[in-house]
Amino acid sequence: MNDPRYDLVSLGEVMLRLDPGDGRVHTTRTFQAWEGGGEYNVARGLRRCFGLRTAIVTALADNPVGRLVEDLMLQGGVDLRYVNWREYDGVGRSVRNGLNFTERGFGPRGAVGCSDRGHTAVSAMRPGDVDWQRLFSGPGEGSRWFHTGGIFCALGAETPAVARAAMEAARAAGTTISFDLNYRASLWGAFGGKAQAQEVNRSLVPFVDVLFGNEEDFSAALGFDTAGVGEGFTNLTAGSFRAMIERVVTAYPNLRTVAVTLRTTHSARVNGWGALAWHEGRFHEVPQRDVEILDRVGGGDSFASGFIYGLLAGKGPEWALLCGVAHGALAMSTPGDTSMATLPEVLRAMKGTGLRIDR
Repeated sequence: MNDPRYDLVSLGEVMLRLDPGDGRVHTTRTFQAWEGGGEYNVARGLRRCFGLRTAIVTALADNPVGRLVEDLMLQGGVDLRYVNWREYDGVGRSVRNGLNFTERGFGPRGAVGCSDRGHTAVSAMRPGDVDWQRLFSGPGEGSRWFHTGGIFCALGAETPAVARAAMEAARAAGTTISFDLNYRASLWGAFGGKAQAQEVNRSLVPFVDVLFGNEEDFSAALGFDTAGVGEGFTNLTAGSFRAMIERVVTAYPNLRTVAVTLRTTHSARVNGWGALAWHEGRFHEVPQRDVEILDRVGGGDSFASGFIYGLLAGKGPEWALLCGVAHGALAMSTPGDTSMATLPEVLRAMKGTGLRIDR
């Protein structure tokens, strides 16, 4: 592919996140507004922190809430030419924009998310809504990388077919494809639950080059259990995950890379945080270490964007894994779904020098 327009294109929903700050959703009188969505967060992190050219494919209801989400995305710098705007009926009976109420948690009180995302514009997307051939292979278009995930696929009856159409066009164009399993029981409940999630993901993973997940996703979303992991996903050992990943890549020989974030929750504000990756036959690990967290939402997405950056920049899997872990940790030190980190901060964190005052 000669000089593609984008380094990465993401397919997914972008919601309006309403954040009560240090308060609770059910008692607050004020919310701060952010934009966020699992697949979008990866594109935004690559654009804002790492300076790459990215775009989002999504759909929004054309009303003031949708235009607020657009305004927030414009600050993130992600190209919006592939946003599908849907006519709004005045009340949201047929099409609306997703809302995500999220509180951060503290000490023994965990983070809480309350999504209000039924009948959203993106959940009604169809495979023909986007000219995928033009996006990936058209003159002056193209992308080095395509990213989507299990959240998007759980939004509507046709969204798995949309993801497949995008993957087929991306593969034909020679674009690298990544997929984040990102299992959400609340989303799959209306579409056949865990069994349907596994059926959908198993049909899509054969198109994937780079597969992301956390300690729960491979079991719930793909059906690969990890031996020796306790209830609540405690006792996370790299050895158990290595054995599970080897079974995954044996079942799906198309996979070039599998990357797993490892998290042990001590409290809402202190988590063990690390990662393990299998890349072209070799394992690489960043052992867990305790990190302090302000807002954990989006940490896995920021890990993915840092890891993808390392591979796109030709830095190699070990550097990419450390970059992903550092970027994820920094993203969880600030509020909102999306990263506020800079590349110099990520590089300092990778060297273990991020706590010095920068002046």
